[in-house]
Amino acid sequence: MTAPIGPILEVRKLSRFFGGVKANLDVSFSVEPGIVLGLIGPNGAGKTTLFNCITGFFPPSSGEVFFEGKRIDGLSPDQVCRLGMARTWQKVRPLAKLTVLDNAMVGALLRTRSVKEARALAHDQLKVVGLDGKAAMLAGALPIGERKKLEVARVLATQPRLILLDEVMGGLNARESEDLIQLILDVKKRGLTQVVIEHDMKAIVRTCDRIVVLSSGEKLAEGAPQQIVRDPRVMTAYLGDSGGAKQ
Repeated sequence: MTAPIGPILEVRKLSRFFGGVKANLDVSFSVEPGIVLGLIGPNGAGKTTLFNCITGFFPPSSGEVFFEGKRIDGLSPDQVCRLGMARTWQKVRPLAKLTVLDNAMVGALLRTRSVKEARALAHDQLKVVGLDGKAAMLAGALPIGERKKLEVARVLATQPRLILLDEVMGGLNARESEDLIQLILDVKKRGLTQVVIEHDMKAIVRTCDRIVVLSSGEKLAEGAPQQIVRDPRVMTAYLGDSGGAKQ
């Protein structure tokens, strides 16, 4: 009988302080392979800091991070990426003077030294995000929605098993957001595990299998989408945020 597959990602009692300021405190959760996990919370809840600790950009002050059973806290971002975990950023910064294809190739070159192979892999990922028709365009000429898609293509080109998406729908209009929702769902169908930071609750409910809620750096709640949206603690946390959650 085959042994059950464990979580692809485990975060155990992770804390991060900046001086005496708490950004995260004793955060624990796990992510099963193939799911989309939403990470939500009011502004300042510590979501991006948690991403930074998971992916090696910040060392945790305490706690542990495991990827596919291997402890990875303390590794550099490039080591984490080579293991198979890649992330996007809230503020997209494409290599504006390079083409869309060249931008995607940057990710592909993590896995191969062959420019020909990298170009083919990059083309494949541009098709996934719907930008293959703009491969020759300068990345700096893309509108924000397509820059977000390019960011996802570059991450996919690293051939990851887990991707972390940091507000990929932030700043987009309704049509652009719908495109990104469909992209997340399409990527899920390919079997790729995703952790998504997002403020739009409708998007979270549509895309995510489970949700972890942060508030003031600590885990407030965890559960299925319909369970989370009915949790009065979550509502209180969002109503206390000046921006609130999109409904």
